[in-house]
Parts: sequence; structure tokens; C-alpha cells
Amino acid sequence: MLSLLKLPPQQDRDAVVILYMGGTFGDKFATLGRFRHNYTTRLLPAIRARLVLENDDVSWSVHDLLPICEELSIPLVLDYHHHNIIFDSRSVREGTLDISAPALADRIAATWACNRITQEMHYSEARPGAVTPRERRKHANRVATLPPCPPGVDLLVLAKDNEQAVFDLMRTFKLPGFEKINDMIPHEREDDHKPSRKVPKKRKRKDGGDAADSDRHEDEGAEKALSGEDMIAPEEVAMGGPLNRVYWPVGMEYWISPKKKSKKAK
Repeated sequence: MLSLLKLPPQQDRDAVVILYMGGTFGDKFATLGRFRHNYTTRLLPAIRARLVLENDDVSWSVHDLLPICEELSIPLVLDYHHHNIIFDSRSVREGTLDISAPALADRIAATWACNRITQEMHYSEARPGAVTPRERRKHANRVATLPPCPPGVDLLVLAKDNEQAVFDLMRTFKLPGFEKINDMIPHEREDDHKPSRKVPKKRKRKDGGDAADSDRHEDEGAEKALSGEDMIAPEEVAMGGPLNRVYWPVGMEYWISPKKKSKKAK
């Protein structure tokens, strides 16, 4: 599929498919041997050109994968969050300082450079209060900072709040456009894309007429209610109101939801 897109040369090389090594099956050395055999003998060159490996948060650390990536010329995606959970206690401390060391960072970068592919890194943070490895595997809604990342590297931030996490980072690091979301104003939405009047409910025929014919007329009435002047124009449907304020702080998610109108009792 990626080949059929006929992308420009660099974009085509950058269109990679990321894999985990998978299970260890009780013997990492034997598992690496099976991977080496299958990768070199059973995969077409066009497929091998797409595949890259990523250190996971269960079994395979950066130190486990880097040697075979160097041996088979496979790019290694460094995931900082996974590295904080799975690491080699004999040679590194828990944390990311060892990754920043030139001896390791340069080796990882070289696995991409030799394939002329733009290097990719992943970053996320554990949820607040997480202690055990199982708890720490869950991604936080947003991230508080960014890791060391050389210029020209694609850094993928993995956070549950998606674009809201990006807006937080824009505000924290004063990235271009941050001033547009700097003043946070709650806004009651009035632009939901929905009919402006209710669709008539189906009623049973009392005159003994054909029920299908009745349904047909009611369906036509429903279509009329859902089209034309009865619908809000698409260009008027937006988020955040007239000032385009789409950012909300953590805990203030209700800012983006329309308030329910309460009916006064007669």
C-alpha cells in the first residue's frame, strides 16, 4: 500500500512500519535467532525496507535490540517511556540520562542514517501516582516536558488528550501560535450540528391505511427536517466559539461541552 502511494523518495523511505520484537518465549537468545532467520530469509527486500523495531515496555530493552538492529541494518525507534520501565540494571540506571550519552545516542542514530531514513523517537509519561511497572505502562493524558531531541528528528508525543497535549506543550515552550490559546475563556457552545427542530415521531395509522405508505411520508418529513434551512450551515460549526479557543486546562473539560438547558417547572 505504501509503495502504491508513489511518494517522493525521502517520504517513501520515511514511511516505515514499526514492530515490537514480541515475546521472549523463555529464551531471548533463541528468539533473536528465529527473528534473524525469518527477517533475512523469508521477507522480500521491499518489506525489509519498511520494517523498524521499537523497544517495548514488557520484555525488550534498547540494549537488547540495538545489537541486532546494527547487525541487520534495522532502524531502532527509541521510546523514552518504555526505556524508563524496561532497562538493563547491569549497565544503566533507571531513567533517560544513559540514552543521552553519545555512545548510545549516536549508535541509535546511525541505524537510521545508514538507511537514509529520518530518525523517529517516541515520548510519553506515566499517569500520576503510578508506581509499579504495570501501572507505569499507562500513558498520561498530557506530558509536562520534552526529552532531549536533536534537530531533524521526528518526535512523536503519545498522550491521551491528543491535540490538547500539543496545546499544553505550545504554552509551556512558547511555540509559534501559543498566544492564540494563552487566554483561556470558557465558551458555551451553540453551534452543534443538529436539526433546529424535532423530527416528527412515527404514529400508528388509525384509518387502516398501509403502514409502509405512512412510514414513507414520515421519512420524507424527517429528511426535510434534516436538510436545507433546518440545518446549521457547516461553515458555522466550530469549536471554542468565535475566538477559536479550543484549549482547556486539565480538569476543565466541561468548557468544551454545551451546557444542558434546564426547564423551569410550571
